[in-house]
Amino acid sequence: MTQPTDIRRVPAALTLAAHGVPVLPLRAGKGPFGNCRTCARNVCGGRPNMRTPGPCSCPYPCHAWAAATTDPHTLTSPAWASAWRAAAAVAYHPGGAGLSVVDLDNADAIAWARATLPATRTVVTTRGEHWIYRGVMQSVNAVRPGVDIKSLMSYARWLGPGIGATAALPAVVRALAVKAPPPVRRTPQTLTVPFTGQSGACPHRTPTYLDRGIAMAVQRITDASSAVHAAVYRVFLAVLSTHGRCGCLTESHISRLFTAAQAKGESARHCTDAWTNARTALGL
Repeated sequence: MTQPTDIRRVPAALTLAAHGVPVLPLRAGKGPFGNCRTCARNVCGGRPNMRTPGPCSCPYPCHAWAAATTDPHTLTSPAWASAWRAAAAVAYHPGGAGLSVVDLDNADAIAWARATLPATRTVVTTRGEHWIYRGVMQSVNAVRPGVDIKSLMSYARWLGPGIGATAALPAVVRALAVKAPPPVRRTPQTLTVPFTGQSGACPHRTPTYLDRGIAMAVQRITDASSAVHAAVYRVFLAVLSTHGRCGCLTESHISRLFTAAQAKGESARHCTDAWTNARTALGL
């Protein structure tokens, strides 16, 4: 005889909650359960932890990710029982657990992550992988083809603990969520801000590391199919976050980046503005 779904899901949810991971049930199709009649269309004002006004204290798993909890009494309450019986999976709120998930939906996205991102805890999913980092940030969908970021105000399926050590959230992932500011309108002028970073001992053991990084950055610009200005800014931010403080960037490296950007239609002035804005954002 098949066990009821709630018997299979609740123990996993309670174990996660005991480790400080806020959890909630997901229905078939990987979506959260809809709001109850009292909370339909969010007329109750939403839960306080949903960052919207309103004193909602609904006992049901309403309001999607904002329903995630670590309270064992809530998770085993009669109000949640019907949801657990119909649940297809357990989900969790990464931001509430101090985590960020880079959701990679296909083989191309995984290949990009392996070539670009620091190694971290990895969980295999139905279509790809979840790369889990320690730290929270804004959740953003489609930061590049096949890549979503799930952290604050979002949820992810629990698919097991995965493998590997959980690394700290790197600047290159944070940079994916940053939209390039609009170009500054000003009279074209000669750039007076130095391109290179602060002097000091270079942390890169061989020039090959830097050359490979610049090559991948050029390829990311070349592969941009839309929002080219934003893509260029994100690439500049990623390059500077890794190489901008040791003084190893040369005019030749920056010229390669600018040439790739201009081949995608960016003007020299826009390249300069994007580079300057990226340096400013990183405090260089």
